[in-house]
Amino acid sequence: MSGIITKISGPTVVAKGMRKSGMYNLVYVGGMRLIGEVIRIEGDSATIQVYEDTYGLKMGEEIIDTGEQLCIELGPGLLSSIFDGIQRPLAEIAGEYKSFIPTGVALPSLNRSRRWHFTPTVNPGDAVEEGDIIGAIQETTSIIHRVMVPQGFRGIIKDIAETDLLIEDKVAILEDGRDIRLIQKWPVRRPRPFKKKITSHTPFITGQRIIDTLFPVASGGSVIIPGGFGTGKTVLEQTLAKFAKSDVIIYIGCGERGNEIAEVLTYFPELIDPYTGYLLMDRTVLVVNTSNMPVAAREASIYTGITIGEYYRDMGYNVAILADSISRWAEAMREISGRLEELPGEEGFPMYLASRLASFYERAGMIECTDDGNRRGSITICTAISPPGGDFSEPVTQSALRVTGAMWALDTNLARRRHFPAISWGRSFSLYQLDDWFRENVADDWPEMRRWLMSLLQKEEELQDIVQLIGPDALRDQDRIVVETGHLIRENLLQQSPYSPVDAFCPMGKQYSMLKIFSRFYEIALKELGEGRDTDEIFTMERKMILKDLKNMPGEKFPAVTEEIMNRL
Repeated sequence: MSGIITKISGPTVVAKGMRKSGMYNLVYVGGMRLIGEVIRIEGDSATIQVYEDTYGLKMGEEIIDTGEQLCIELGPGLLSSIFDGIQRPLAEIAGEYKSFIPTGVALPSLNRSRRWHFTPTVNPGDAVEEGDIIGAIQETTSIIHRVMVPQGFRGIIKDIAETDLLIEDKVAILEDGRDIRLIQKWPVRRPRPFKKKITSHTPFITGQRIIDTLFPVASGGSVIIPGGFGTGKTVLEQTLAKFAKSDVIIYIGCGERGNEIAEVLTYFPELIDPYTGYLLMDRTVLVVNTSNMPVAAREASIYTGITIGEYYRDMGYNVAILADSISRWAEAMREISGRLEELPGEEGFPMYLASRLASFYERAGMIECTDDGNRRGSITICTAISPPGGDFSEPVTQSALRVTGAMWALDTNLARRRHFPAISWGRSFSLYQLDDWFRENVADDWPEMRRWLMSLLQKEEELQDIVQLIGPDALRDQDRIVVETGHLIRENLLQQSPYSPVDAFCPMGKQYSMLKIFSRFYEIALKELGEGRDTDEIFTMERKMILKDLKNMPGEKFPAVTEEIMNRL
């Protein structure tokens, strides 16, 4: 099926003779065979968004409709790979062309020449259905690739054996004659099905004290990280990629500056996974689309990343999707919508912005992969948002707030003071109820300690307003205790160094011990104040240094020295 180009407007092309095309069909545009996707059909005409630069494209050139939707390849070899927004392998393109992505380049997403050792977990004669695991491949040193029956397949296994396979080889043959191969394809805009979505009561551990202690997110939850320019969104996302407790990391660089993405591509392959001791890239997939790349591919990059994440979720892994930034994705939609001459909404964004965001965030969650519930997987979505001027009332932030369960709001003033993470404890929140998990796995009084900390920080923030108006001398002695303790907590508990080998990641046991020590110190300060001691005598330099040194003490030492530290205080 083919058509003829009648209009070209940047990445948007209109063609006639496309009456039989379907929405979101993949097409090849012009003699350069640019990759595109049908996004509107009106009578005999179809509007196509092109995922490549359209320089040199001419009127009257041919459009070839493949009859299939935009799909990505799923199979062993995804991990450790770097793709662009439509899953073109950037490392292979760089190696072959020695340049930026050439127009019309077409390389397979997954390696066709590498052999994988397949070990079956079922036998001939076994009945299988879609989603069942039929074998395993050691994809990387830390991740076993569980080969699944593709969607729409079910029957009796006729032939399966342990062997070395290319990615396009047959893994198994069913009695009805259909064969199962290592490689699968899936439309990026269609969520992968699952048996059942369940409520998660397990936290998404990040190793960042302000997050895990005050604003934890459930594994399978969704959170937004809004912040103005220079507040540390990218550094926080990279920190989460390194330290978040997930089996698989999908990092999506969506429309960010080229130097930031170059830093990621240089930095990530050298990182050591703190959980396995192997390279972090062994469990990571990078999907990058810089701000100078075509906007249509930027819009598709989010779907490419989430589809890869769902594939590993279906194997029973916990997956973290880290997207930086969702604002650039929305801006790509706005540009495409403008070229389509659609009715604009607030600030020029398309009217369907909220529904598109909701459909994306709804792909997060914890699921049961099988009917018996023995295999569970999850997708946790963490997305950075770049509101212009740090204005959280803009449409992208507000639309995302309606459908996500938490917000880690980054504060410009904290960032200017070199406070990392620059998360505002006054504006951030989490709706996830995880107290039972913390009681069972950390400490019985964890929820009470967390509420004490939030109460102290809120009171200290209120008192800071008074201090700025009339000075600290106007405060009562009890209030000065609150202000001084709050200051110590902000500097030594909530602040972490992403570059410190000890402080960059804080285990839950250490977080609780530090919280307990600060709570005990607050009680001591109030007691000594009641005994007539002056605040200067209470907040001595020796005590401040003891509290300051807590950050640099390895986590494994804390259980043994917590009581000793309290006694020293």
